[in-house]
Amino acid sequence: MSSAAAWMEPSLDVDKLSHEIFSILESKFLFGYDDPKLFLHSAPATIAAAGRVRVLSIDAADGALAGAALARLEASLRKQSGDPAARVADFFDLAAGSGAGGVLSALLFTRGSDDRPLFSAAEAFRLLTKHRHRLFSGAQRTGILCGILGRSGGLFRRVFGDATLRDTLKPLLIPCYDLSTGAPFVFSRADAVEADGYDFRMGEVCAATCADSAAGAAPVDMRSVDGRTRIRAVGGGLAMWNPTAVAITHVLNNRQEFPAAAAGVEYLLVVSLGGEDAAASPGKPPELPSAAELARIAGSAQADVVDQAVAMAFGENRATNYVRIQGHVAAPVTTAAGEAALTERGVDSALFRGRKLSERTNGEKLDLFAGELIREHDRRRKRGAAPTVAIKPSTPPSPCSSESTTWPAILLPDQELRN
Repeated sequence: MSSAAAWMEPSLDVDKLSHEIFSILESKFLFGYDDPKLFLHSAPATIAAAGRVRVLSIDAADGALAGAALARLEASLRKQSGDPAARVADFFDLAAGSGAGGVLSALLFTRGSDDRPLFSAAEAFRLLTKHRHRLFSGAQRTGILCGILGRSGGLFRRVFGDATLRDTLKPLLIPCYDLSTGAPFVFSRADAVEADGYDFRMGEVCAATCADSAAGAAPVDMRSVDGRTRIRAVGGGLAMWNPTAVAITHVLNNRQEFPAAAAGVEYLLVVSLGGEDAAASPGKPPELPSAAELARIAGSAQADVVDQAVAMAFGENRATNYVRIQGHVAAPVTTAAGEAALTERGVDSALFRGRKLSERTNGEKLDLFAGELIREHDRRRKRGAAPTVAIKPSTPPSPCSSESTTWPAILLPDQELRN
């Protein structure tokens, strides 16, 4: 009897934290309670002293809104910080991305030959818009960025060279679904640093998270760098369309790299980038959805549930600690259309009430949150106490890190792109 009771009760601090978080979610999410006592509170002075862990999460949408949002966020960070060379990766401690979001995360957080991010946000978005017509295959919305980079494994190799998960500047999480085990699999830099059996080439990771089987893409057969771990992967969107919850769980339970965040979600700053709804054809009766469309609908619904749960977990801190960028009108993948989408009011998901337009535009949300990111960045430079994050070094570094392709080589001549 005592052993059963011990099994039911949280025995470690991590278990206690998870137990409290899920108790909050149970009360708030299922019953709609608004009692402030349900939330974990820390004094503002305590949070300021410890600092907040900055998390970027990108959905497995088509990458259009996310690409434009990242370019806008990076521009805002440069303007507000006064640093014209600032990159998105400079202001985040961890990135998680699924599908096209995984590719964007890899582009922005993989180490280049100059020890800086391989791509700026504007360059990554420019790559998406520049080659969409030449390389995108398939008429359905199966992910523009995945179509660009996933049509040819050779292009992935030209982008990332032989870089692996260990060659990222910050912790990175990219999910897929492993057909061999029948379960989701998350590619993680933290695991890759610990063991070669969890280190994979970045080009293959991106191909795996973009392998949209609902749209007819073949599974990606891949091995770890030491050949010990084998995966038969299909797209990350099938496993977790919105990876925000996975990113938060990773931070809260990884005390070695994120010691300051172990006390609760109020020690996090989270930017979650979603996608846009598919446009309906006016005047036409709805048709039976295709398999790819059904997968997109299921993924979008899962993303909304994660958004609602995360927002409620933040409670009264959601206005300053969590922002969700979500569109409501489908737009073509062009720089102008992406920027225009940021001028429209965003979409907020309300539990059991569907969606509603937010008071601010997506661009305004990003600009405001850029200020929070910069304030945290400045606090760390002025504070001499224990670090907010302690990223585990990659030792020895991957021998391929010096072979990663830098940006000028990515804009390949037309004849190379046709190969």
